[in-house]
Amino acid sequence: MVSLTATPDPAPPAATLAAPATSAGRSLRFKVQVLLGVLMLGFVSALLLLQIQATRNSVHEEIVAGNRVAGQLLQRVGWVYRLSGPDGMLDFLQQLGRVRANEITLVDAGGRLIYRSPPSVYKQGREAPPWFDAQVAPPPQLQVIELPGGGRLTVEADASRAILDGWDDLQRLAAIGGIALLLINALVFWYVGVTLRPFATILAGLGRLERGDYAARLPDLPGREAGSIGAAINRMAAAVEDQLQTRLAAYEAERSLAESREIAHQVELHTERERREIARELHDELGQSVTAMRSLALSLTHRLAERDPPAGATATLIADEAGRLYDVMHGLIPRLTPLALDSLGLADALADLAGGARQHPGAPRIELTVTPLPGDLDNDLALAAYRVVQEALNNALRHSGATLLHIGVGLVDGAAGQRLQVQVDDNGQGLPPDWQRPGHYGLRGLRERVRSLGGTLAVEAALPGAAHPGVRIAASLPVRPVTPVATAERAR
Repeated sequence: MVSLTATPDPAPPAATLAAPATSAGRSLRFKVQVLLGVLMLGFVSALLLLQIQATRNSVHEEIVAGNRVAGQLLQRVGWVYRLSGPDGMLDFLQQLGRVRANEITLVDAGGRLIYRSPPSVYKQGREAPPWFDAQVAPPPQLQVIELPGGGRLTVEADASRAILDGWDDLQRLAAIGGIALLLINALVFWYVGVTLRPFATILAGLGRLERGDYAARLPDLPGREAGSIGAAINRMAAAVEDQLQTRLAAYEAERSLAESREIAHQVELHTERERREIARELHDELGQSVTAMRSLALSLTHRLAERDPPAGATATLIADEAGRLYDVMHGLIPRLTPLALDSLGLADALADLAGGARQHPGAPRIELTVTPLPGDLDNDLALAAYRVVQEALNNALRHSGATLLHIGVGLVDGAAGQRLQVQVDDNGQGLPPDWQRPGHYGLRGLRERVRSLGGTLAVEAALPGAAHPGVRIAASLPVRPVTPVATAERAR
């Protein structure tokens, strides 16, 4: 089992990991950073807006209240002007000094300026930006106090220092927010990188799986999500590997089975050819020789019967042995190959086979039904049908104890074309319980012969549930066009 780690070791995995990032656009880490940055920026902007609003409210309240207090104070000290005149009021105002957030001016009855508040020394020389001033400055506040004797005291609100305080607070808040934004983004950038680091290992593992290395497995990954994904990928890879091994094993088994069947079919064809050749040699060569020997022996018997009786008896013995040898040889030929199949066709060959079976001692009644068959039936097909009937007859005669045996052969039309149906039924004692055990090669070889031709063979009870269920052997073979090779083989 191969273990995958996130080491930047070989160059190919690095290229594999780089490809998905290019094809998928921005990385998840970048998207998280952008989203967090936008949210933090919105949060800081909201804080700044709230701070501006709070500054506006604070400045307005301070200026209005301060202007109102200063005006009320100066209205109450109008007696100073009445008792001491402008000089006394001037002395009072100079002692009072500058009142915060207010500009105080004093003019006499002739309109001459007597007093103006000294400039503020608080944050002297600094002013808030005009845009900020416009955002938070309150409406102008002006109070005019008419003094006895025609003098006029003016109290005008001055919010510049309060606005500057608000601007300084806003700058501090913006600086703190900016620093917090940078720190939080840096922290999240680091944490997201640590969290997503196992995904490089996952991508490397997926790359190996994509290249066909189904034995690759991911190591234990940190983090619940990454660990779950890694475990799921390992299970998927194991399932794919197991399925692939199963398919390869099934393919090898199927290929081996197909090769074995092809070899068996070729061996069977070769065996049938050898049997046919041996049968022809027995029939044509040895049969004629045995017939000649018997004829000669019979001729000698007639000539020596009177002149040399012992020699005539010997000649008779030779003739009898030659006749017995001829009968044995002719009984052996159908077992080797049905020569009648080549010359007369399947129907006559089956009739000859059934006729021979009827000659056995204790043979059952045999019924043969053959519907009209084409004369150019494929030789392999006809031979397979003949062998099915032959095997069924042999089994019935040897083991079944049947009293009736029916053979049916004919053509039927199906969706895939014509098929040759062969069925042999008997009313014997039925199949033995161990008929499928190893060692019974007759029906097994017959099934392989039928299967090699694209057919099926079924072996079952002819009368299920009866006291004597019997046996039914049924074969269905597809009818194939006769090939020139089969025609030439038959002509031989």
